[in-house]
Amino acid sequence: MAKEITAYVKLQCKGGQANPAPPIGPALGSKGINIMEFCKQFNARTQDKQGKVLPVLITVFADKSFEFIIKTPPAAVQLMDAAKITSGSKESNRVKVGKVTWAQIEEIAKDKMPDLNAFTLTSAMKMVAGTARSIGLTVEGQAPTAN
Repeated sequence: MAKEITAYVKLQCKGGQANPAPPIGPALGSKGINIMEFCKQFNARTQDKQGKVLPVLITVFADKSFEFIIKTPPAAVQLMDAAKITSGSKESNRVKVGKVTWAQIEEIAKDKMPDLNAFTLTSAMKMVAGTARSIGLTVEGQAPTAN
């Protein structure tokens, strides 16, 4: 018989660096989850992604046990890494802070494909390109879809 689900908790943690300090501790403590157990499991499963921001979806069960799914890093974080910038533009429609190519967008779209609600790589690339524009990046080159 399946366990009864009592709550879902969404967090963004740096890979391999989860600790009981805020924001993780208060979010999990309020649901009655063993915080140190989560931190140990999360750090063990994210050793290869050290320091990257990773969204995690934690499912809390009635008996205070939990399981979690680690998703791919947000598209905005990957785009800022590709453009080698630390933050996006405050006025993305006026002030551009960097450039990315369609090849970089395709690489990010392939990585994000399991987490996006897109059926084709082309539509995933359009989503990532839209994110790039919204953080103040210029997309260089001819779009592969504009044939």
